[in-house]
Amino acid sequence: MKKNKKNQSLKLNRRELLVGSASLGAMAAASNSVFAKEVSSKNLPPNVPEWTGELGDGVDVNPYGMPSQFEENVIRRNVEWLTASSQSSVNFTPIQDLEGIVTPNGLCFERHHGGVSIINPKDYRLMINGLVDREMIFTLDDLKRFPQTNKFYFLECAANGGMEWKGSQLNGCQYTFGMVHNVQYTGVKLSDLIQETGLKPKAKWVLAEGSDSSGMTRSIPIEKLLDDCMIAWAMNGEALRSEQGYPARLVVPGWEGNMWVKWLRRLEFGDMPYMTREETSKYTDLLPEGNARMFTWVMDAKSVVTSPSPEKPILNKGVHQLKGLAWSGRGKISRVDVSLDGGKNWKTAKLHDPVLSKSVARFTFPFEWNGEELLIQSRAIDETNYIQPTIQELQKIRGVNSIYHNNSIATWLVNSDGKVDNVRLG
Repeated sequence: MKKNKKNQSLKLNRRELLVGSASLGAMAAASNSVFAKEVSSKNLPPNVPEWTGELGDGVDVNPYGMPSQFEENVIRRNVEWLTASSQSSVNFTPIQDLEGIVTPNGLCFERHHGGVSIINPKDYRLMINGLVDREMIFTLDDLKRFPQTNKFYFLECAANGGMEWKGSQLNGCQYTFGMVHNVQYTGVKLSDLIQETGLKPKAKWVLAEGSDSSGMTRSIPIEKLLDDCMIAWAMNGEALRSEQGYPARLVVPGWEGNMWVKWLRRLEFGDMPYMTREETSKYTDLLPEGNARMFTWVMDAKSVVTSPSPEKPILNKGVHQLKGLAWSGRGKISRVDVSLDGGKNWKTAKLHDPVLSKSVARFTFPFEWNGEELLIQSRAIDETNYIQPTIQELQKIRGVNSIYHNNSIATWLVNSDGKVDNVRLG
């Protein structure tokens, strides 16, 4: 009876999925269009391929290097019904198309509340005021004179996966889990910068304020600020992109992305949280009885299988490499388990170096596919022994009205034809 109930639930969610995500079918096909290009037999061994017999483009063709034309479908994408306007929008990272742990700068997830601010670095100023010994203003050049730090961190929106609370909604790895990226940040630690201003004993909180038109503000406890927060002016070896907060942004490792204030303008120190819009009416978790969890900053351990996935179907029978990403705001990922049968049996995947604290980790697992249906899942465990939960475990505590902090185990259904669907197991 239990098996039948699960099958009925699975079929029901698949029907809902196909209705709710019909407009996304073209995206899945486009992501794999490189496989659909016609093979030219004259370029195959033992023939000498045509590109060998002619000079290639000169190095002056692209002063700033661009991806191959055959990778033109690896781009950020948005969902129309999640985009209020081009200024209030979300763009998702194509995590299913990436390798390793580094997200290229041009593919990093974006969330904007008031559009992208364009700031001349010569005009940039960072003000520090409030409960400090010396109120100060820093230029970008001033910040770069401090001891530099370089760290790999993931940034994840608290709403990543939030559309899945009530069931499988979007048939795509990018759309379901793409509100995340992982880069190397270069900047100055706040603990070093604050040595210049000093802090008064009553300073317990800081208000971080952005200079974009939305006036983004968030309260951060002083302990976190002095632990590992930094002001970054570069990512992956180059200056921040405008959409990532150029010329300087706040980095709050392991905590929800809304706190990583872009175009950082001011840090005001106070003795209590400032209770701004983004931490009261927004970015709180509504519980069944009507109360809301507040200050749920940490992004708990999470993982996702990126291949196979809806954008990465299985094209042939035989041995394949399951690939995925895992991360935790509590520290390092210590283990990732994978299941091919919907969680009945688990096997440990291989974690690839480097495995860093509060950074994305890459995992793989070889498996053989014979054409049978598979229910693929992954489960992350971090160094604090926190285990990624099921959606049922989360909903038992929080109900179904929440939007944020859904780090539950996800399921991909591999059909007998190799195509992959996003499903919810009942």
